Amino acid sequence: MNNTETDITPQIEKTAITADTASDYDRIINTADLASLFALRCTAVRLYMAQNHIQAAVFEDTEERRDPAVRYLSGHPSDALFIITAEGKTVLIPWDEHLAAIHGHADIIIPYTKFKRRAITAVHKVLASLNTDEDSVVELPPITPYPLFLKYVTALESWNVKCHEHGVHDFVVEQRAVKDIYEIACTRKACAITSHLTDMIEGKLKKGSIQTESDVALFIEKELRSLGCERTGFDTLAAGPSRSFAIHAFPGYTAATWGGHGLSILDYGVVFNGYTSDATITVARGPLSATQKKIINAVQEAAETCVPLYQAGKTILAAAAKADSLFSKTKRSMPHGLGHGIGLEIHEAPFVSMRADETETFKPGMVITCEPGLYDENAGGCRLENDVLVCDKGNILLTNSRIIAL
Repeated sequence: MNNTETDITPQIEKTAITADTASDYDRIINTADLASLFALRCTAVRLYMAQNHIQAAVFEDTEERRDPAVRYLSGHPSDALFIITAEGKTVLIPWDEHLAAIHGHADIIIPYTKFKRRAITAVHKVLASLNTDEDSVVELPPITPYPLFLKYVTALESWNVKCHEHGVHDFVVEQRAVKDIYEIACTRKACAITSHLTDMIEGKLKKGSIQTESDVALFIEKELRSLGCERTGFDTLAAGPSRSFAIHAFPGYTAATWGGHGLSILDYGVVFNGYTSDATITVARGPLSATQKKIINAVQEAAETCVPLYQAGKTILAAAAKADSLFSKTKRSMPHGLGHGIGLEIHEAPFVSMRADETETFKPGMVITCEPGLYDENAGGCRLENDVLVCDKGNILLTNSRIIAL
C-alpha cells in the first residue's frame, strides 16, 4: 500500500504471536493501556501520511457511511468524524459527547453539535485551525459519493482534496488485517464466549429445550449480553432441515424446526469490545441419506485439511485452491470463499478465495475464518466454520465449532 521504499512496520514495536497470546486474553484486556494503544495505531498512520505527503485525513463513521477505522484509531464506538494530521494531531468529532468522554481517545474532542451536525462544516473549521502550507493534501474516504466530494472541494478551496483508492484509508484497512495483542485478546474473548454458547446449545438441543430456529437465535441474543458482549456480530442465521440448502438463509431465522431430522445450520458470532467471532455448526440428525453423509464427510475433510494451511508465509490462494480441489473429487463445488478476516467487521481483509492475489500470504496476527461448506437443494447443507489465529509458528483454533451428530 505504501508507495515509498521506506517500510513503516519495523518502526512500530511488535509482540510475538504465540499460544500464550491467545490464552492470556483476560489479563491483556484488563491491563491494557488504551491511550497508548490508540496513539501507537495513529503513529503508524501518521508515518504513512508523512511519507506520502498527505497533510490530513478524514475518517467518517455515520449512518450514511460506516467505517470501523474511527473506532480502531480512537476507541469511540460509532457516529463520529476523526481527523488526523501528518504531524500527529488527532481530532474526534462525536455525535454523542458523553459517550466520547468515556470511550474516545484523541488530542481534541469537539462535539458534532458545535458544527450544527454538518460534516463539511466540521472538517472545514478543524482544518482551518491548522497551520498548513498552501495546497496541502487532505484525503477523504474513498467511499465518499462524488456529489459530496465536490462540495468538499468547494468548501476546502485552499486544500488539495483527494478521494481515491490505495491511499491512507486503504492503508488502515491493511493495518487492521494484522491484529495487535489487544485486538487478539478481545477476539479471543469473543471466541471463548462463542465456544461456551455452542456447548450450551448442544446440551439444550439434546434435552429438547431448543427445538426451533427462533429458539436458538433468541437464546444466543439473550445469553451473550449476560456474558458481557455488546451484540451479535451479524444477524444470526439459523436454518433447519427445510432451509439449510441456502448459504445464508433468508430470513435469518423463523419458527421452523431446527435440529430436527436432516441437516441444520447455525451461523453466528458475538461481539466483545468491538471485536466479533464468527462460527458455524451443523447439526446432523439421523438417519441420514447417502447424499447427506457424503456432504458431511467432504466438509469435515476440507476443514481438517485446510486449517493447517493457515500458516505464516503460506499463500492464501493455496488454501482456497486446496478446498476447491477436495470438493471437486466429490463432483461438487463450494459456492463461497473458504474464509475471511474478522475483527471490528464481520468480513474484513484478508479474503481466502480463488480471487486472492497469488502473492498474498498469511501473516502472524491475522484472525481468519475457515468455513468449508456444501449445499444441496434436496439434501440440505453443511458448513463448518472456525476462527483461526495465525501465529509466528503454526496457528490456533479459537472456536470449537463441529458437526453435531444426533
